[in-house]
Formats: sequence, C-alpha cells, structure tokens
Amino acid sequence: MNRNPWSRRNQWSIVDARSASQASLDFDIVVIGSGAGGATASAALSQHGFRVAIIEDGDLVTAKNFAKSEQEAYGLYQDRGSRFTQDKTIGILQGRSVGGSTTVNWTSSFRTPVDTLQFWQDQYAVEWSKDELIPHFQKHEADLNIHRWEGLPNPNNSVLERGLKNLGLDAQRIPRNVSGCHNLGYCGQGCPVNAKLSMVITRIPEALDHGATLIHNCFVHRLQWYKNRVTELHCQASEGPGKRSGQVLKIKAKHFILAAGSIGSPGILLRSHVPDPYDQLGRRTTLHPVLISGALFKESITGWHGAPQSVYSDQFLRPKNPKKLGYKLEVSPMFPMLMAGILPSLGYEHRAIMTRFERAGNIIALLRDGYHDEAPGGRVVLDDNGRAVLSYPWTDALADGARRALLTMAEIQLAAGADEIIPFHCDGSRTKSFSKATAMIAQLTMKPPFLKVMSAHVMGGCSMGKPEQGVVDSWGRHHHLHNLNVLDGSIFPSSLGVNPQLSIYGITSLLTEHLVQELDRESKQKVH
Repeated sequence: MNRNPWSRRNQWSIVDARSASQASLDFDIVVIGSGAGGATASAALSQHGFRVAIIEDGDLVTAKNFAKSEQEAYGLYQDRGSRFTQDKTIGILQGRSVGGSTTVNWTSSFRTPVDTLQFWQDQYAVEWSKDELIPHFQKHEADLNIHRWEGLPNPNNSVLERGLKNLGLDAQRIPRNVSGCHNLGYCGQGCPVNAKLSMVITRIPEALDHGATLIHNCFVHRLQWYKNRVTELHCQASEGPGKRSGQVLKIKAKHFILAAGSIGSPGILLRSHVPDPYDQLGRRTTLHPVLISGALFKESITGWHGAPQSVYSDQFLRPKNPKKLGYKLEVSPMFPMLMAGILPSLGYEHRAIMTRFERAGNIIALLRDGYHDEAPGGRVVLDDNGRAVLSYPWTDALADGARRALLTMAEIQLAAGADEIIPFHCDGSRTKSFSKATAMIAQLTMKPPFLKVMSAHVMGGCSMGKPEQGVVDSWGRHHHLHNLNVLDGSIFPSSLGVNPQLSIYGITSLLTEHLVQELDRESKQKVH
C-alpha cells in the first residue's frame, strides 16, 4: 500500500466547494459523507464503473497537515470537539474532515457481535445474516491490516489489564487498523505518519483512482425530491462549523447515498421533509454513553503516549439480569486539554490533579444502550436554526449502569495499584480505598451534568426495519424514496456493544454489493 497516496493528488478530480467554478453538477451516484460508510460505498461503486461524487462538509486534511498540537487538532472534529446533546449534558466526539471519524478515531476494530445481529433479526426483521457478513469483514481486515495489537500496552492500558488480571477478570487485546505504527499516541489528532489505515489514505484514494470526484467544504442543506425519487442536492460552501458562504451548488444524480453519520444523516432528511408516515426518523439514536474513572499513581503513566487503546474487557457487557445495562471496559488517551475540560473539579483541587497529570490514568465504561425499553436511546431533531441536535433522555436504567460501572472501574484501578481514584462526577472526590469509594459512589446522583458522560460512538437515527419500525429496509434503501440509500452507522437499530468502525465497513460493503446488483438489474430492465 502506498503510504502517501495523496502524492497522486494532481491526477484526481477534487473540488473545494468554496471555489467551485460550476454551480450545477451531474453524476451517476452522489455519496454524502466520506467517513467509514461513505468512503466504503464510494470505492466499491466507482470501481464498478459508476460516476461517483463524494460530498464532504469538512476540509481535506492529510498527514502533512495533521498537527501534533491538541488545540489545532480539534478542527478535525464536529464543532471543534465541543458538540453536545441538545441539553448540553453529554459531550459527543465526531470527526469533521475527509475520512470522517476514521481520521481521528483510536483504531479499535471489532466485528459486530453475533448476539447484536441476532437481536436485529429478531426485533427488526433484518434479512441478512452473520454468515453473509463474514467475507466482508475478512476483506476489510485484510485490506486495513486489522489485527490484535502485538506490542506492549502503554502504561494507561497496562493498568486496566493488570487490575483485571489481579481480580481474576477477563482481559483481551484490541484489534487495530494500523500498519507500521510508530506508537506515537496521536491517533485522535490524525496519524502524522499514515500508519493508521483510515479512509483518507485507503478507500477515498481508491475511489479517486477510479474516477470519483471529491467535493469538500460542501454542506448539504437538503435533498430535493418529487414523488418517490430524489432529484438533486442543494448544497452550500462551508467555511467551518456552522458557517456557510454564498456559494450554492446543486448536484443531480440518478441515485443518492446518505452517509453523513448518525446526527448528520437524519438531520439532512429532516431538513428535506422526506416522507415519514410512522414518525421513525431520528429515533433510536444510541451513544454507548461513556463513564470515566480517573486514577493517580506513584509511577509515571504518560497516558498521551503509545497506542491509545490496546486492552479491553467484556466481562460486564452482558449481565445475567437482562434488565440491567452492560458495559465494555477500555481506556481513553490522556491529553491535557481533553482531560482538563472534563475533569470534575475546580480551583485548587483541579490544579492539584493537573500538576500530577503525568501520573494520571483512566478507565472508561461504554454502556450498551438500545436493547431495552428503559434505555431506548435518543432522537435527532432540528433546532430553531435547522441544525441537527440529539435529544437523549437519561433514564433510571442508565443511572444504574453508570453506578455499577464506576464501582467496577474503581475496584480495578485500586487492584492495579492506584494511589487514589477519581470518579468523574461533580460531587465525587479522591479516595484511596474501595470501601470509601463504594460508600461515596452509592451517594452520588447518577445523572448528567453532575455525572460526566461522553460519547464517541453515535449510532442509529435512520434505523433498519419494517416501515413502521424504521427509515430504511434491511439493505439500506429508504422506504419511501426509491433512489436513496442510507449506508452508515445511522442504520443500526441499536448500539453495537463494540467500537463501530469495522461494523460500518463490513455492513456497508455487504449493502453496497447488494445495491450494485439492484442497479445493474434496473439498468438491464430499462434497456429491454
């Protein structure tokens, strides 16, 4: 694989919407979004001979421009890393550049769990099976060099592994999509050496090699549709998050694919006033709500250095009581701006913790939402400015899961030798013993904003299912607009219970293969 595919840039069709010379364009297929879903679909469709346009709201940023400055790197995120739920209580990290969140994720790559697929089949009549997915997972694992991390975990991950093993609990190594990784730790700021095999150095260049056109800095306002077909996109040049220039583009195509992510995709459909007779659009948007437990150690942790995520545990993911929420355990990289911004302390206490930042570590717990009525997820809606936002009600089931997760993480950190643990809660405090941690956590109000909750895994909002259950069918085709498919994580009817990128690659690949067959069949029918 060419480690610098963008050296061929002058051979490709790339348009910056801010300086586009044409106000109207025409293609066979338009793909809205360049992340895990959009890039995967674009590469497959262009290789099949379709004239494809890839539309991206964010900028085109490649390795030579990735900044190892945390402050500058947040330009690669939606709202510069300050996206929140509608009530401003849950922080959401999503990518906003060519490659989408694959440019800034932490490389963890898991197949969709079998029980998740079975749940979709049982509850939402999803027609395809795990056996149909396997060759698509295998292809992407081979192409993107996905394999379990063979290097030593960094100290932050080692704490999780050591604590789990000391308690006799399950600990596993995380598969990562890297090749020649320098173990720098800057995955979340864009890999400066192109070791992370994200979409910006793999599928996007493949699509461009096969004649696709990339249009970046291009905000899709709405789809124009008539009867049961989309006719064109109405777009504006984007000067940054929420900033639009006067440059307007109209893009026509025979077929349209929406892959703008699990807030962006339902948002575009809402602004387009598409048919939604069963009021399903935007519903069942899940988050894997993330709880954080910090810890201070006597030894150096340097949590900003080394592979950000290399150890995980599913020990608590599937509780015996089906009414209880499970949670996956991982760690988060420790960068000063990120941690200082969410650390639940003020004044001298905040300073006391940050001065020991080199010796700070964390564990995170990802709640598995979307599987019961008590934790159904949220809903994407439009605010007064037509901007897509996520309303995510906090429930008693989520609160119960959060409390159990904080207790679990504290016990693991203390078993690993932590000097003090710090539950990320505004009323929490540093403590040195598990008995004191248990008493303290039992008294805390388990609700944001008091409880610090984050998410980097937004799923759903354009769910697969029958018309009365979802927005698209099992193959991503919109129930009411026949030349529109949605091919990204927004079609998931629940959360996954694992980091989503490989699921999006594999499922998009399967659904795109099916779409190509349908389009070929429709083309032959027109000829005859």
